[in-house]
Amino acid sequence: MTQTQRILVTGATGTVGRQVVAALLDRGHEVRALTRDAAKAAFPAGVDVVEGDLTEPDGLVPALEGVTGLHLITFGGAAFSPLETGPRILELAESSGVRRVTVLHGGGPTSLEDAVRAAHGVDWTVLMPVEFMANALEWADGIVTAGEVREPFVDRLSAMVHEADIGAVAAVALTEEGHAGQEYVITGPDVLTVGDKVKTIAAAVGRDITLVELTEEQALAQWRAAGLPEDTIDFLFMAYGDTPEVGRTVSGTVEKVTGHPARTFARWAAEHADAFTEQS
Repeated sequence: MTQTQRILVTGATGTVGRQVVAALLDRGHEVRALTRDAAKAAFPAGVDVVEGDLTEPDGLVPALEGVTGLHLITFGGAAFSPLETGPRILELAESSGVRRVTVLHGGGPTSLEDAVRAAHGVDWTVLMPVEFMANALEWADGIVTAGEVREPFVDRLSAMVHEADIGAVAAVALTEEGHAGQEYVITGPDVLTVGDKVKTIAAAVGRDITLVELTEEQALAQWRAAGLPEDTIDFLFMAYGDTPEVGRTVSGTVEKVTGHPARTFARWAAEHADAFTEQS
């Protein structure tokens, strides 16, 4: 068993950040959770919640005191804009005695990730998860109100990953030797179509769910009606219409790093069945 360490988790209220916090606690470590608004943060007892903003790195000095590991995201501020403060954050981390850093890959090159990779005084690990299983929550309203999922490219393949497995990999990389300089592609244990996912959710909630395949034109209209920015829509057409091989190939990283098999989508669906069930 590794010695108890104190880890600072940024983006701690996010989908992945909360899982990093949970995984570190499960492994017996102390967690300091950084948030821009501590009053709105809800964490388990024992988590040291501190306020701070990655866009103002000098304000992070108190949060960095006494921590040995740092989990970073690549965006920050109220607008969740790409961070340009990476070099200063890493400088402060190194001078505070941080030994290990993980960074959640932002889907492409970013200034902060570049700064992490360039850091010489810390052991860094880049976490590169594929599609989150939590993305299926976007279907919740349609399933609850109409019993259907409306999607284009229904035969597309995804090795989607449970967010808890991202947190588990991060927790190991932040507290154990042997992960410096690694780029971990993190996937689930299976490659699934949209139809596979819908059937799995239907089994979890015990009701029939209809899959309606949209044309590209219908999908475009639906996404625009939902208010998605054009660059996001362009990304979705790329990711769904021609999914890169990395997104549809099981990597085995979770079991290799954590010693435990990756969680299945069936498990995720059972854990989140209430989101897809009609409210009384």
